[in-house]
Amino acid sequence: MINLSLTQMAHGLASGDFSSTELTQAFLDRIAKHSQLNAFISVTAEEALKEAAAADQRISQGKASPLTGIPLAHKDIFCTQGVKTSCGSKILDNFVAPYSATVVERLAAAGMVSLGKTNLDEFAMGSSNESSFYGPVKNPWNAQAVPGGSSGGSAAAVAARLVPAATGTDTGGSIRQPAAFCGITGIKPTYGRVSRWGMIAYASSLDQGGPMARSAEDCALLLKEMAGFDQRDSTSIQRCVPDYPALLQEPLQGLKIGLPKEYFGSDLNPEMKACLDTAVKELEKLGAQVLEVSLPLTRLAIPAYYVIAPAEASSNLSRFDGVRFGYRCEDPKDLEDLYKRSRSEGFGPEVKRRILIGTYALSEGFYDAYYRKAQQLRRMITEDFQKTLNEVDLLLAPTTPTPAFDLGSKTSDPVQMYLEDIYTLGVNLAGLPAMSVPAGQVSGRPVGMQLIGNHFDEGRLLNVAHQFQQVTDHHLQAPELD
Repeated sequence: MINLSLTQMAHGLASGDFSSTELTQAFLDRIAKHSQLNAFISVTAEEALKEAAAADQRISQGKASPLTGIPLAHKDIFCTQGVKTSCGSKILDNFVAPYSATVVERLAAAGMVSLGKTNLDEFAMGSSNESSFYGPVKNPWNAQAVPGGSSGGSAAAVAARLVPAATGTDTGGSIRQPAAFCGITGIKPTYGRVSRWGMIAYASSLDQGGPMARSAEDCALLLKEMAGFDQRDSTSIQRCVPDYPALLQEPLQGLKIGLPKEYFGSDLNPEMKACLDTAVKELEKLGAQVLEVSLPLTRLAIPAYYVIAPAEASSNLSRFDGVRFGYRCEDPKDLEDLYKRSRSEGFGPEVKRRILIGTYALSEGFYDAYYRKAQQLRRMITEDFQKTLNEVDLLLAPTTPTPAFDLGSKTSDPVQMYLEDIYTLGVNLAGLPAMSVPAGQVSGRPVGMQLIGNHFDEGRLLNVAHQFQQVTDHHLQAPELD
C-alpha cells in the first residue's frame, strides 16, 4: 500500500481493497519504525485513526471525494487546531494552535487524514533542516546527508514512504530544494494562489505554501484542493482554480522551453548537468523545442533576497516576546528583561542572525542603502524573468547546484549555506510558480530538475512534469530503509 500513488490509493479505497483505517495504520507503523529520520515533530496517531474511521464511513456511503481517506502530513508551520504548532522553534514548543490554517481546513474538507506535523528549519529559515530545535532531519537516501530545507521533514517523510504526501512552504526554495535532495516532486505555486492564512509568517511577501508528493499527478490532485481565493488572506488572488489533473495529458508538441545559461555555469555539478542534459533530450522526444535563453540578473537574487527576507522576518518575529504566547523566561526582573531573555533563550542562532540582519537593513540611515535598493533589484529581477518568459513557454534549470551535502558541512559558514539557494531565490522574488522534479542521481543522491513558469501557469508546469514522468522512472525510485 505504501508505494501506491494517490490515484491508486483512491481506487483501492473505493473498491474495498483496503480501508482508510488500514492505510493510516500502515503509515503510522512505518513512522514509528523509522523514527531515526526525525522527520516528524508531532505524530497525531489517535486523531488520525478517528479521521480514518470517519473517512471509511463517508466512502461506504458513497460521499467520498478523490482524496477522502488518504493520509498526509503538514509542515509544522501550518496552524492546526488542538495540535502543537512549533515552527521548529523552542519559542513555540508549548504553543497549541487554537485554529487551523486555510490549507489544513481545505485538505481536511477533502477528506484527507492528517498523521501529524513534520520537522523543519526553525521558522523556515534554512537550507538543510539543521536549525530545528528538535534536531536535524536525516535524508532517507543517505543518513549522512541533509534532506534540504526548510521543508526537509516533509520531503524526507514522503521519500521514505512515511506518508504519501505532505504540505510545505517555499520562501526562497524551501519546497523545491528539499524535493530535489530527497528525490520527490514539489511545486511552489504563484504567490497568492494558495492562502497564507494560518501559515506562520517568515517573510510575508515571499512565503507560499504548496504540495510535496512523489509525482506531478499527485501534486496536481493536492493543489486543486489547496488553491483558491481566501478572503481572510489579504495577499490571496481572486482567480479561478483550473482543474489541474485534467491538464496533465496535454501533448508537449511545439512547447518552447528555455534553458537559462546562467544556471548551467561552473557552479553546477558536472554530473548533475549530465542528468539534466538527458532530461532535456527526453522532453525533446516528446515534442518540446529547447532554446538557450539568458537571465543576466540571476547573480543579484541572493543579495536582494538576503536583505528583503530578513527585513520582513525581523518585523514578523517581533510578536514572539514572551508576553502573549510561546516561551517565557523564568523570573524576569522587568519588561525589558522579559523581552530580551525570552527572545534570546527562545530563538536559535540562524533566526537571531536573520533578525539582526533585517533590523539593521531597516534602521535609520541604512533603509535606503539596503532595503530600498534590494526592492529595486527585486523589480529588475521580475522584469528579467518576464522578458524571458515572453519568448518561451517555461524555463528549465537545475533546482540546486549540487546534490545533497553532508550534515554539518556548511553550518559553520552561513554564506556557503545561502549560496545553495542560488537557483531558487529569483522565483520567489518574482512571485512565479516553479517546481522540482526528480531527474536522476549522482553517487546515490537524487538530482532535481526545476521547471519555472509564468504567473498562474502551474497547470503547464504540472503537465510537462507529468509527461516527463510518463517516460522516466526517477520519481518511482525509493530509498532502501527496510
